[in-house]
Amino acid sequence: MSGYFDEVVIPYDRDLGPVLFEHYGSDTARRVAEQSPMDVLEIAAGTGIVTRHLRNLLKKEARLTAIDISDSMMDLARQKFHPGEQIVFQNADATALPFGDEVFDAVACQFGIMFFDRDKGFREVYRTLKPGGRYLFRVWDSERYNPFASLSFEVLKQYFPSDTPQFLFDPVSCHQIDPLKEQLIQIGFDPIVISVQRHVYDIFDVTAFARALVYTPVIFEIRDRGGVDPEEIVKELASAFKKEFGSSPMRYPMQAILFETEKPKACAQ
Repeated sequence: MSGYFDEVVIPYDRDLGPVLFEHYGSDTARRVAEQSPMDVLEIAAGTGIVTRHLRNLLKKEARLTAIDISDSMMDLARQKFHPGEQIVFQNADATALPFGDEVFDAVACQFGIMFFDRDKGFREVYRTLKPGGRYLFRVWDSERYNPFASLSFEVLKQYFPSDTPQFLFDPVSCHQIDPLKEQLIQIGFDPIVISVQRHVYDIFDVTAFARALVYTPVIFEIRDRGGVDPEEIVKELASAFKKEFGSSPMRYPMQAILFETEKPKACAQ
């Protein structure tokens, strides 16, 4: 567990977090906090990037609960908070939330729904939201707009042409808007507002960014296949990023899709 924490979780938070998650996390927290909810749930909180922003922006007396299925991620998230802050961390499954009906004013999930059963997850959010409660979640757009997936796959394919590691494609596997919209409608959410959000981040240490991508759980796929030094892949990936987007700094583009919806105040259960 400690090896996983040092090798995967820390680089994820330190080197991927500022690039991929910080900007969108700040925006998610602002949107949640703007209506002054008093009971907030964050699903798939990971290393607490959005959680920290939420706690900074919510009213001091507001109750914030952050859940994730990974103990290692939550261990790091806890380190970002001081004793006495109004925050509860809990290891929990997004498809079977351990909370009662209609307890939250708002639920947020940033870049998490692609990793669990979406229908079950959406229904659990609907169940636990109070009437009039808001649900905000964000997904990555396709690999066409997110080179952390497309370029990584191209480089990994050079080393494993017949059995290319797939983990970094999972985050961009949920970009089709209509299926998500239809699921939300069928469950009862209304209204539904969808926006596409582009962002560019200046990366000065491209190698650290490339290494953090390789040392996501994709590292276990690489090791299972064997025959390649992961650091060789890091070097090749960093070179590919610099060739495509420059360096010192690298102007790195990304694109996400935000869904904002509600549980209607008067709705048939």
